[in-house]
Amino acid sequence: MDDDPQIRRVLRTTLIAQGYEVKDARNGEEALDRVRDLKFDLIILDMNMPGMSGLEACRSIRSTSDVAIVMLTVRDGEADKVDALDAGADDYITKPFSFPELLARMRAALRSLPQSPEGGPQSVRFDDVEINFTKRRAILQSGEVRLTPKELDLLQYMIGHPNVPLPHTKLLQAVWGPDYGDEVEYLRVFINQLRKKIEPNPSKPKYLLTEPWVGYRFQMPE
Repeated sequence: MDDDPQIRRVLRTTLIAQGYEVKDARNGEEALDRVRDLKFDLIILDMNMPGMSGLEACRSIRSTSDVAIVMLTVRDGEADKVDALDAGADDYITKPFSFPELLARMRAALRSLPQSPEGGPQSVRFDDVEINFTKRRAILQSGEVRLTPKELDLLQYMIGHPNVPLPHTKLLQAVWGPDYGDEVEYLRVFINQLRKKIEPNPSKPKYLLTEPWVGYRFQMPE
């Protein structure tokens, strides 16, 4: 979804040539209408659109859908990346971009961990938390919590490798793909979101622990 007709036309032509089925929208409101009417595997969403902003549209879409979302923007500041990820985007790309880069980001957003022992357990229970990775839900004493696909993939990988420090690069490549490794802000945003959802006290986490200068560790209760 982009307000620039030339960008939409080029994206549409290029993606169709790559074998994708494409629908486009001129603004956030039209994007929401399309999402309500049709089922999509991935949405490319411009952060800066007239009317409803891309961030607003992203939050609205993410509140009801697990669809993969890649955000486009002309700004490359870390705050903008954090805003996009915090709104529910799976990834972020700055204009101008190359189409090989966009296609790689799309593949990463569509990617999820394999449903196998190497990808981690399919369900787990610890303390008062039960997580069903197949249904993408966490159940706490306070009720059911909905987790996004990338939150689930990250959590599943960490729980599958408990009680050991996991470097930033290893986590990024396991969850987003081999082209990643330096996007530490991605992990910071997603870990913070997970802490808010499953930790009894997010400001003093007991499960999702930071390993200074290294990465993160999932501490499995005994």
